[in-house]
Amino acid sequence: MRALREVMRMYRDGGLAVREVARLTGVARSTARDMISRFEKSGLAWPIPPEVGDEELERRLYGTVGVKRGHRKLPEPDWPTVARELKRKHVTLQVLWEEYIAQYPDGYRYSRYCDLFRGWEGRLPLVMRQKHGGGEKLFVDYAGDTVPVVVDRRTGEIRRAHLFVAVMGGSSLSFAHATWTEQMADWIDSHNAAFAFFGGAPQLLVPDNAKVAVIKACHFDPMVNRSYTDMARHYGTAVLPARPRKPRDKAKVEACVRIVERWLLGRLRNRVFYSLAQINVAIGECMADLNDKRVLRQFGKTRRQMFEDIDVPNLKPLPPEPWAHAEWKRCRVGLDYHIACQHHHYSVPCRYARREVEVRITARTVEIFLGSERIAVHMRGAGNGRHTTIAEHMPASHRRYGDWTPAKIREEASRIGPMMSLLVEKIIENRPHPEQGYRSCLGIIGLEKRFGADRLEAAALRALEVQARNYPSIKSILEKGLDRVPVSPAPEHEPILHTNIRGSGYYH
Repeated sequence: MRALREVMRMYRDGGLAVREVARLTGVARSTARDMISRFEKSGLAWPIPPEVGDEELERRLYGTVGVKRGHRKLPEPDWPTVARELKRKHVTLQVLWEEYIAQYPDGYRYSRYCDLFRGWEGRLPLVMRQKHGGGEKLFVDYAGDTVPVVVDRRTGEIRRAHLFVAVMGGSSLSFAHATWTEQMADWIDSHNAAFAFFGGAPQLLVPDNAKVAVIKACHFDPMVNRSYTDMARHYGTAVLPARPRKPRDKAKVEACVRIVERWLLGRLRNRVFYSLAQINVAIGECMADLNDKRVLRQFGKTRRQMFEDIDVPNLKPLPPEPWAHAEWKRCRVGLDYHIACQHHHYSVPCRYARREVEVRITARTVEIFLGSERIAVHMRGAGNGRHTTIAEHMPASHRRYGDWTPAKIREEASRIGPMMSLLVEKIIENRPHPEQGYRSCLGIIGLEKRFGADRLEAAALRALEVQARNYPSIKSILEKGLDRVPVSPAPEHEPILHTNIRGSGYYH
């Protein structure tokens, strides 16, 4: 209305011609002429009274919005109901207009119906227009609808595949990928596939507040899942979740989800798939048509052309390797300086016994962290209940004991002497289980430090002679110095003669 007041001021007070008024105000000549004509017919006095505001002035000159003068009164749709119905899946203005015209055959035509709804919608609370720079944001989400996949040809068993959707904020280039679940492993795998599709990484990732992405939703400072944060850091990007219960923060992907559902599900509804690979090939073909062939009317270009012009120059290059998914788990180090992780035990330095640590588990490795410090790393073992132990993690005393193997025990015994080697073999043979003999042999060999190899060899000879094949006996021989005393020969006995004893001659 400011333009109208300026036009009338120059026309009435300045006495200028319509052509000159249009040139000075920048208004089209026909528009200026129409304004003057409507003002003359409105009956308003010039200058316009102060109590006549812009809204009243517009009503007096142009009438009520949405009502055409001289036309018959048509049934007005229930616009609040129309707005609510539009929030439902797969409902469009076209569908609602068809239902309206079926009820009122003489009602508004489709174009007028849309104009009236937009006029009513314009009186709703304002929505901030979001602007997305090239390569700035990648919006990600899962579609609500799923795709049936036959997983067993014989029984006809069907699983539902979930649709991961990603869309570039600047160009609206869209990507879709089918996964079995919406859990972390599939979530990360879908991101890897999306980054490979776009050929680069954006500045920001914008998910919703699903648990797979956000541990604790917060309006100001959400707590993002650690694995998801590590993945974003690997690609040089960051995660900026939408605010809780604010879907308009990710309106781009919400609209993309609707487009993908309508574009894909309708075209694939009569096809039968037997694997995720098959359905992802079909999805790729459909998305190629959407991105490469459909022209955006407001820009006159396809999504792919927009992507090449806007996003590609601003995307970050991808790292040499895609991100390997990792799971995090809290564990407590046991007294044996091992942690139990997925039915396998892994060692940590013994000084961290009883401490609580975090474990990062990938398909190949197990990394153990105390705070931000990595204290151990192992190749991932099978879940067989066994132990993976690094010698450097053991205390010195345990390491010495752990270094003793049956072969090393025999080697040390041979180094001391042949009697010691024979004694060791006899001990191992005479025990119910070899492990029992190993421990006894370790104790005997350890006596070398106290008494020396020569005395230990002599004690082994005496022990073999008196059949004393155990650690306490060897220790006693050495402590009492019996290794230095020769063994006395056994006395020779005369034959005993007695009437009750039969001699050898009896049996001839």
